[in-house]
Amino acid sequence: MLPFGELALYIALAASLLLLFLPLVGLSTHNIKLMQTAKPLTAWVFFMLLVSFLCLGYAFYVNDFSYAYVFKNSNTQLPAIFRFTAIWGSHEGSVLLWVLTLSLWMYVATLFMRKIPIELTATTLAILGAISAAFIAFVIFTSNPFDRMLDNLAFDGRDLNPLLQDVGLIIHPPLLYMGYVGFAIPYAFVCAILINGYIDRTTVRWLRPWVLAAWGFLTLGITVGSWWAYYELGWGGWWFWDPVENSSLIPWILSTALLHSLITTEKRQVFSVWSVLMAILCFCLSVLGTFLVRSGVLTSVHSFAADPRRGAIILMILAMVVIFGIALLLLRSGRIRQQSTVSLVSKETGILLNNIFLSVICFIVVLGTLYPLIVDMLAIGKISVGPNFFNKTVNPLAMILLVIMGVTPMIRFKKDQLSRIKKPLIFMAIASLIMGPLSNALYVMYVNNLSHNNEPALPLINPMVTLALILCYWVIFGILAEIAVHKPKNAGFIKGFFSQSLSRVAMNLGHFGTVIMIIGITMTSYYSVEADRLLRVGQTEAVQGYDFKLENLQDIKGPNYTATKGTFSVSFQGEFLKMMYPEKRVYAASGMPISEVALRASLLDDLYIALSEERPGESWAIRLYVKPFIRWIWLGGIIMAVAALVAMFSLRRPERSEK
Repeated sequence: MLPFGELALYIALAASLLLLFLPLVGLSTHNIKLMQTAKPLTAWVFFMLLVSFLCLGYAFYVNDFSYAYVFKNSNTQLPAIFRFTAIWGSHEGSVLLWVLTLSLWMYVATLFMRKIPIELTATTLAILGAISAAFIAFVIFTSNPFDRMLDNLAFDGRDLNPLLQDVGLIIHPPLLYMGYVGFAIPYAFVCAILINGYIDRTTVRWLRPWVLAAWGFLTLGITVGSWWAYYELGWGGWWFWDPVENSSLIPWILSTALLHSLITTEKRQVFSVWSVLMAILCFCLSVLGTFLVRSGVLTSVHSFAADPRRGAIILMILAMVVIFGIALLLLRSGRIRQQSTVSLVSKETGILLNNIFLSVICFIVVLGTLYPLIVDMLAIGKISVGPNFFNKTVNPLAMILLVIMGVTPMIRFKKDQLSRIKKPLIFMAIASLIMGPLSNALYVMYVNNLSHNNEPALPLINPMVTLALILCYWVIFGILAEIAVHKPKNAGFIKGFFSQSLSRVAMNLGHFGTVIMIIGITMTSYYSVEADRLLRVGQTEAVQGYDFKLENLQDIKGPNYTATKGTFSVSFQGEFLKMMYPEKRVYAASGMPISEVALRASLLDDLYIALSEERPGESWAIRLYVKPFIRWIWLGGIIMAVAALVAMFSLRRPERSEK
């Protein structure tokens, strides 16, 4: 007899297949009752997948090691909170979370489809039913978390990967999946539009919140993942252009372009075909990311599986998703209404340039990620594409985007004159050219004043940092100028600020968050101090004005690990700052050693201590890092996600017409 969790999967598969066929039959026969089955069937898919997920969770809770998946990813000593998150700690459970997330998006979509024509609703849900059926079948037949072990005599499990025994596992995968999978809704909706009719302002207005929601979740997912890697992996990095990291970045870049394109499609009915194409490609790229993570074709610390058979099936699903969407667009693009003319000086042109550069960046990241795979498949040889390639190709394009970002918000739709915004542009240029070098110089002078005699002084001006800061100030002053340009006549700046529409608040917040993130990336990339030292108890190491003294080392025991715990006293300019406690853990079940870093976080800089390994002579290899402005990276990501939320609220009520 099937376990109840597995039985629920089969019922969910049956409901998905009915969701695929019944509404389409109703659509072809004009049978309203059959089309109306779409919503209750969607609820059934979600409910049964939720039941299946909870059954798997219960198996972890009671340590039922008769399930192979529980045996491989849990242990009686594993803390309860990690026992739950272990559900998605490996391939089988994470795919189940993937399809559960898809079903959640589907169910939520039905709650907001009341004003959508029944034909459009039925078609959208039928397409989603096809996608869910494909992935549920993938779970059942290739990645079943309810497979039993032939030998039921296991008294304990192998344990969850120690790297995953962290709060990051609780937050990061669900957020990332909400972003990844969320693009299925825009994909299905635009395909339904192509089947049933043409895109117009009403349908675009319904589409935008779903893109915003998926983009916001994906932004948070990437942000949290970067933060998790920073403190968990022990080397102080926050982004390494890892292939699997890139797989989440790729749809994020294209969806950013899509968000801007949809604005012009709604307001001016331009770039309609382009918007539809990007909505299709965003989900296609999300499925591509799923393939990269789960196929084993690329080596990564983030990979969940290395089974070529599973990868081949996901690749087939990806091919069907791409072919279906693109074929529909090619066949029905003539039905899409759009304006063909765009003035050279207009907001439309700025957004078009934004889309072009974002698309080029997306292509570069895709190429850099897949090129080693393609070379290997063709038996040409093996090649590695690392951070140097991405930094040298992406960074110049990102700088051009900052220039566009500073100007476009001030320009009007349809047609405008640069002479109208001449004064704000001059102000922005002068202020940026002053503040960029000045900020760089002041920070360097501050750091050099703190540094000890044995530390080399930094040059007063770093050209790349200065250029990045100039462009960031350009955007910041552009936000201020945008508010000034569009404020009510005879109103002061403060009144103008508070009189902004929610859509403008969202735009300015999003741009401000981007700038904050770029400042953090720039400063921590060029001015981080990393010191690898050998220390014995009682010794002190000085780094950029901070004194790190190893006070003590002691052996401690955790719930499922033993550890050496270091006690460091940290002083700044001779004054005590705080105690910090890094650990070197060894997990009992796996024997795997993990560095648990100690952090002192602030908006100005992070102090980072990691115990590396014990050396002869009672000394330890210690990593001491000072990371300036690194928190700004994640603060910027949070601000951008908040901007997405504000933009969603702006769509709930009619906005004032925008010039």
